[in-house]
Amino acid sequence: MYPFDQEKLASLLESAQIDLALVNSRHNLRYLTNYYFHFHQNFTRIDLSQYLPLLGLPAGNFADSFYVGISYEMGQMESEGVWVENRRESPRSVVGAAERAWQLIESLGLGAGRIGVEMGFLPADAYVTLQTNLPQATIVDVQPVLDELRAIKTERELALIRNINDQVAESICATFGNGRDGITTREISDAVRLEIEQRGMRFVWSLTGAGPSFMKAPSQAQWTAGNVLHLDCGGEIDDYVADICRMGCLGRPSQLATELHAACLEVQDKVRRLIKPGVPCDEIYHAALEAAGSSPFAQYGNFDFHGMGMVSHEHPYIEPSNSRLLAPGMVLSIETEYMHPEVGAVKLEDAAAVTADGCEGYGDQGRELQIV
Repeated sequence: MYPFDQEKLASLLESAQIDLALVNSRHNLRYLTNYYFHFHQNFTRIDLSQYLPLLGLPAGNFADSFYVGISYEMGQMESEGVWVENRRESPRSVVGAAERAWQLIESLGLGAGRIGVEMGFLPADAYVTLQTNLPQATIVDVQPVLDELRAIKTERELALIRNINDQVAESICATFGNGRDGITTREISDAVRLEIEQRGMRFVWSLTGAGPSFMKAPSQAQWTAGNVLHLDCGGEIDDYVADICRMGCLGRPSQLATELHAACLEVQDKVRRLIKPGVPCDEIYHAALEAAGSSPFAQYGNFDFHGMGMVSHEHPYIEPSNSRLLAPGMVLSIETEYMHPEVGAVKLEDAAAVTADGCEGYGDQGRELQIV
């Protein structure tokens, strides 16, 4: 019935002493309901305010959950069989949605409870409305609870994430193959967007840089013979995000470009061999920095390492102060980049899922330098 782990969420809410979670971010609504209103999939602004769906989850009994939306989404909810039975319409405004939510919270006898909201996503006027009308309530941040709930991916999630990364890598390689001397990075960005969309994904971003430049915003800069092209692209399906970076060269690359790319690949492979269950995040962080620092191009290098899923930086957080152990079902993004003034930005970014005895790369197509 529920698309999430009920016992885990109940336990997390209890540990955080939260009586009711009030959720409004698109990714968490999708995670908790398998639903998001199609009309506002690509924009939220409406009238003088914005679309604000609100899902209320009482910690003690998810059967008493409620959903506040606008009238013309109720048919879609019915059609898709959303599990929340208590669906209430609200005016097309943030304040109207928040007013309906606080009334429902009161009706559940939680007007003086601890209410968890997504502090990073809830509009200010909704927060003020809740605070004003629930003066005895304590409003706290529920985001850490929801982040932890999503930390370990299910087999269904892993299959979806693998597919998205495979398709984004394929899209990037296809874009390299259609390159030509003098094509602009804006044209390249448009081309990779079409490749991503043709594969059934939503295009999210393209960091596109050509030649000896560190500029990655699509522009009138040209990709010319003998120069590298950096394509760092994001695509998504059902709010799950893939983030892949690959390198191409129009014609024969310089020796320096070849060496920089080989250095990226060496660091990436070293780090991937370190990933397995039971390894502390801080330990792998320091080992990854050591691997990146051992490169002959270390002075030009940048390294990043983070969790991936519905958010482009989420659990597990690979940080020097985080001793959390890696576990099967976590998904990581690994990125090594050298910003060399003679060549430009040379970077690889891979996705890897933690398995029972190591890790599995997702979207590994095109890791070698793509020569067009």
